[in-house]
Amino acid sequence: MDLKGIKITWLGHATFRIETPEGKRLYVDPWIGGNPSCPESEKNVKKADVLLCTHGHGDHIGDAVEVGKKHNPVAVGIFELCLWLQKKGVKQISPMNKGGTQTVAGVKITMVHAVHSCGIQDGDQIIYGGEACGYVMEFSNGVKIYHAGDTNVFSDMSIIRDLYAPKIVMLPIGDHFTMSPREAAYACKLLKPETVIPMHFGTFPLLTGQPSQLQDWAPDVKVVELKPGQTIS
Repeated sequence: MDLKGIKITWLGHATFRIETPEGKRLYVDPWIGGNPSCPESEKNVKKADVLLCTHGHGDHIGDAVEVGKKHNPVAVGIFELCLWLQKKGVKQISPMNKGGTQTVAGVKITMVHAVHSCGIQDGDQIIYGGEACGYVMEFSNGVKIYHAGDTNVFSDMSIIRDLYAPKIVMLPIGDHFTMSPREAAYACKLLKPETVIPMHFGTFPLLTGQPSQLQDWAPDVKVVELKPGQTIS
C-alpha cells in the first residue's frame, strides 16, 4: 500500500486521523474523548483542519462540536447534520449531499450512499440528521480512500467502484449495528479494492466481527488490521 505521503491513524471505532501530503489534518467521524478504544495520548486534539462526519450518531460525532469550536476546522457532512453543528457553535460548515463533490483543504471529497440510520441525540430528543453517508477522498497525489461510514453492503457499491475506483477502503465489520465480516467480504467483491482497513469492531462486546474473519472470507484482498493509535504512511 503506497500512500505517497499520506498518514492514516486509526483512533478506534470508525474514527481516523488522516494527514495529507501538505500537512492538513482530517478527522473522520470524530469520536475521541468518550471512545473507549481511543488511546489516552490521542484524546487531546492539537490540530484539526477538516471534520468529516458520516452521520449523526454519538459514536461518530461525539467530539465534533468540541473540536469544531476549539480548532475552527471546516465541518463536512450532509446538509441537516451541518446545520445542527452550526447551531451548536461550529463556525465553518461545508454541507453537501450524496453525489456531490467538493474540494476542502486540498482534498477532493465525494459523498456517497450508506445504508444506516442517522438520528442525532440532542438532550432528551432525537433530531433528524439527514441520511447516513460515506466518503471517497481523493488526495493531491492521486490516492483515493473510501470511508464507508456505518453501513450494510449494498449493490450500488459497484457504482462507487466504477465511478471512483478507490484502492483503499475502510469498512465496518463489527456486526449487529453494521455489516459483519461476511457482508464486508461481499462489499469487497463489489468494490474490488487492493487494501481493506477494518473498522467499527471490538469497541463493545456486541461488535463481534474480527479482521481475521474478513480475511478468511476475502482471501484475495489485503486486510490491514490496525491497532488503535497505530499510524501507517
